Amino acid sequence: MAVPIACTRFSDNYDLKEELGKGAFSVVRRCVQKSSGLEFAAKIINTKKLSARDFQKLEREARICRKLQHANIVRLHDSIQEENFHYLVFDLVTGGELFEDIVAREFYSEADASHCIQQILESVNHCHQNGVVHRDLKPENLLLASKAKGAAVKLADFGLAIEVSGEQQAWFGFAGTPGYLSPEVLKKEPYGKPVDIWACGVILYILLVGYPPFWDEDQHRLYAQIKAGAYDYPSPEWDTVTPEAKNLINQMLTVNPGKRITAADALKHPWICQRERVASVVHRQETVDCLKKFNARRKLKGAILTTMLATRNFSSRSIIVKKGDGSQVKESTDSSTTLEDDDIKEDKKGGVDRSSTVIAKEPEGPGTPPQSPRGAGPNSGSPPSSSVAVATKGPLNLGQALLQSVQGRDLTQRDIEKWVESAINRQMLPCRSADDSVAYHRLQSNDGEEIRIVCPDKPFSQLSTNSQMSARRQEIIKMTEQLIEAINTGDFEAYTKICDPHLTAFEPEAMGNLVEGMDFHKFYFDNVLGKNCKAVNTTILNPHVHLLGEDAACIAYVRLTQYMDKHGQAHTHQSEESRVWHKRDSKWQNVHFHRSGGNGGAAFGFSSHK
Repeated sequence: MAVPIACTRFSDNYDLKEELGKGAFSVVRRCVQKSSGLEFAAKIINTKKLSARDFQKLEREARICRKLQHANIVRLHDSIQEENFHYLVFDLVTGGELFEDIVAREFYSEADASHCIQQILESVNHCHQNGVVHRDLKPENLLLASKAKGAAVKLADFGLAIEVSGEQQAWFGFAGTPGYLSPEVLKKEPYGKPVDIWACGVILYILLVGYPPFWDEDQHRLYAQIKAGAYDYPSPEWDTVTPEAKNLINQMLTVNPGKRITAADALKHPWICQRERVASVVHRQETVDCLKKFNARRKLKGAILTTMLATRNFSSRSIIVKKGDGSQVKESTDSSTTLEDDDIKEDKKGGVDRSSTVIAKEPEGPGTPPQSPRGAGPNSGSPPSSSVAVATKGPLNLGQALLQSVQGRDLTQRDIEKWVESAINRQMLPCRSADDSVAYHRLQSNDGEEIRIVCPDKPFSQLSTNSQMSARRQEIIKMTEQLIEAINTGDFEAYTKICDPHLTAFEPEAMGNLVEGMDFHKFYFDNVLGKNCKAVNTTILNPHVHLLGEDAACIAYVRLTQYMDKHGQAHTHQSEESRVWHKRDSKWQNVHFHRSGGNGGAAFGFSSHK
């Protein structure tokens, strides 16, 4: 049954609660229905920031979600349009991502993978029966209804979904996420429902061994693999997978979409419908281990764009990337890797209009390893061919530029630590050409790497002045000092007000792991901080603040902590720290930090002594 568009105001029916997530021009918050007391998730879109095309996409997403009613799809319960905001009220799913849940399980087998993909296929089959193609099936969009054991898998995010008539095949634009794109999309051929089945095949492959079937550091070579359907089943990890599972993958990852299995037929495959008899029930520890690394790479990509938004202005836009083969794709600012070019119009000859290209990168040769972005110095002429020159009609989302350094790389956890540390040690420097006609930001790293972010329609005089930048830097230093003071005094309440509830951190106490949330830190506030020391004095040495637009900043510094233990002994502890700050609702919050130089017992920068 279709969900009616309510005529009342959102606040008449719902009470808004805490923020659950944030996109480019939308916020997701928990809400409570006043009449029933039931909890939902409200996606709040600021329609003032939307272009006419974006508004059409919003209406399409709402229209599609209204007609999808299935146990394995996040359901839309209400859609309310007000003057400046559009509210979409969805199921509140609290179980997190499916892939994150798998690595936390004590037992995971091939049969469990079969049950997971069955639920995904059930949701896809329902979409296809209703003339909907999702176009962006990937782990980030596979959620669990709750944290209860056996909770249902829910398909989410229909922002790229399209409506088709029957088995219609047409060119709907270049859309999806690189590793999950089908050959027909990459070849710019007409496509339809089979693109979702291809993505399901990629997901099933990952579910069984913890890594994807197509992978290369160079995106052009990655696409070549996909177009050729060049994947295999290497030993020893695939030796323990049943032939039936491989057979289903083969039918899903069939290059010819006309011969690719449908969702309905996949659900009838013996490995799915006769799981108890066919699928192996042996625990797959190596799969879980590989999946942990796979999840870490995905989280890094998402975190960079979440924490490094350059300006609120650009965050509601997209950028168009000109690929080495001359084609174009528009990279969504809502996701670190989702691509879309629905706005690009083909001319009468069937070619793509390239007049709006704003990012150009020289293609790398097939034998050339991917390089970090490099550019010309501030006083030189045009950048050399190895540079990445970024041009936009407004401030650029810096995360897009930084992300090119890690896109497609097979990162270990230590690699992630190093990269995050490197990223936040960069700084934005305003520059101008000799005749003042072109203004740009120069992103300069300590080792000399450079990216020019060019704003051709914005004169140099309109860039942030040195005094404004200095004031913001002092603000970040002050916030950092307040946070450390809360740690020194053991004031957990003050600490939580300054930190994002989903704060991520690398620190010695976590044994090299990335931790998220406040519970890990609360243990030290309750049991160590403020209890084992008579007096604490902290000095911040050599603070370097790197401003990433109006709403984000990074600070790197040396923290020197002096304290007296219970026995009256004086101690000094040194650590190197870097923190990422993000401004939300005019309030700075610490969203990520990295601390080194400590030992296993050095909670938050000073050791505990009994």
